[in-house]
Amino acid sequence: MKIQNGIDIVEISRIKHNIETSGDKFLQRIFTNKEIEYCESKKMQKYQSYAVRFAGKEAIYKALSNYINFEYSWKDFEILNDKNGKPNVNLNFKIKELENIEVSLSHCKEYAIASTVAVFKEK
Repeated sequence: MKIQNGIDIVEISRIKHNIETSGDKFLQRIFTNKEIEYCESKKMQKYQSYAVRFAGKEAIYKALSNYINFEYSWKDFEILNDKNGKPNVNLNFKIKELENIEVSLSHCKEYAIASTVAVFKEK
């Protein structure tokens, strides 16, 4: 078994600025429709939700980077919450060695942070 991790932190104001200046173009490039629906449902905290998912996608890429050799799309990594609120990772591709991947998300007023742990079978 091999364990890879990834972590990322982002300023929420940076993501808010990108959304406000690029609008749907930015959202449609980075997030799936389900992610957008979830974030928009958060009303006043929607920017925190977008930012933490952005950080999550960066963290996922970092954890998987030794196992993927293609130009990925942001939408290939989807982060959705289960009925209990726990974030789960959906990948739109397969890595045969990947046994499990977990993501943890957190945010405050100014920052969003994400950590990912991926467990792989030995090659």
